Amino acid sequence: MTAKKTMTLNLTDAEMRVLDDLSARKDLTKTAVIRQALRLYQTVEARLEKGEKLLFENDATKEKAELMLL
Repeated sequence: MTAKKTMTLNLTDAEMRVLDDLSARKDLTKTAVIRQALRLYQTVEARLEKGEKLLFENDATKEKAELMLL
């Protein structure tokens, strides 16, 4: 098993509400939500670096929107 490190994360009230909401809706700990977010961000970054795009498509209208990241 990989050694774990502890860190302190300072969030605004709004950011904490989002984390609380996601944690409750997904039935995950806040730590698990943050870990999932990191893995998702890592995956998105890797795909963008390969020249791929991140799109959302509306199933009903087939309208596509590209997500642009900084």
